[in-house]
Amino acid sequence: MSQKVFIIAHSKFINMELLQPVVLLVPTLNPGPGFAQWIAAVKAQTRQPDRVVVMDSGSTDGTVAACQAAGWTVHAVHNFDHGGTRQEGIDQFAPPDGLAVWMTQDAVLNDPQALACLLSAFDDPQVAAAYGRQLPHTQATALAAHARAFNYPDTSHNQTLADAPARGLKACFLSDSFAAYRVSDLQSVGGFARRILCAEDMHLAARLLMAGKTIRYQARACVRHSHNYSRLQEIRRYFDTGAFHAQNAWLMDTFGQARSEGWRFVRSECRYLLSRAPWLLPDALLRTALKWWAYRLGQHEQQWPVGLKRHMSLNQGYWG
Repeated sequence: MSQKVFIIAHSKFINMELLQPVVLLVPTLNPGPGFAQWIAAVKAQTRQPDRVVVMDSGSTDGTVAACQAAGWTVHAVHNFDHGGTRQEGIDQFAPPDGLAVWMTQDAVLNDPQALACLLSAFDDPQVAAAYGRQLPHTQATALAAHARAFNYPDTSHNQTLADAPARGLKACFLSDSFAAYRVSDLQSVGGFARRILCAEDMHLAARLLMAGKTIRYQARACVRHSHNYSRLQEIRRYFDTGAFHAQNAWLMDTFGQARSEGWRFVRSECRYLLSRAPWLLPDALLRTALKWWAYRLGQHEQQWPVGLKRHMSLNQGYWG
């Protein structure tokens, strides 16, 4: 009889033999020397993925060699697309009867139990996707730290379509910087959308909810992941968000508008900064005005020439 291995994750025992096959996929492009920490954190997990696939878009910083030395599969990506590349990874490498974990190259697993804790969400057969908590990096600004605290609380919860009237678009919030999917459920709704400007994770999450599935937020499954965005980067992010919402009006028709959540974020940010970094309040208020302007500009992207849209966007390649 084979020996059974048990680990402690999310306050209960999990029989490792009963877990479904798991593939971990990550898109990369010159992540830099910090990627060594990313590799080490994956190697330290108590629940190792059955396969790791690196979807690389032509790195020249030694990433490919480092991943090959780790024993991982490296797949060359041509013409990266947020949704299309992820679906390419699912189609080629994900076990049809298993689970697929997507991470980003700058989201570092916070402890050896993180992956096992995320995967434990699928003990519930109704759960089609699960995402973990994102903690700020040690060098995060107060603005970046607040964004993580606001979007990733310390309490786990389920999300279903029934939450839409109360939570609006927040009901289909999900970040594939650290998320896992039941492959059969993902494929049943058409997988990741191809040729999508941004928010491929929300787009997929919404369709899963509309199919009657549940999304699980696992607060004890943590990564370190945050960005100290410049004002220009935030303008471009919010232009893309506005354009995405305009191109996918069915999201607002189904889940409602994002206005109330936006104002809740602003109030929360002001309170956070008043208690920790009050000197940043003027900058935060300026950023709020710029983000609102960029979002509105994006909502009317069909009126603007391609050159302007390319200049305003973080995802410049999307516009041709």
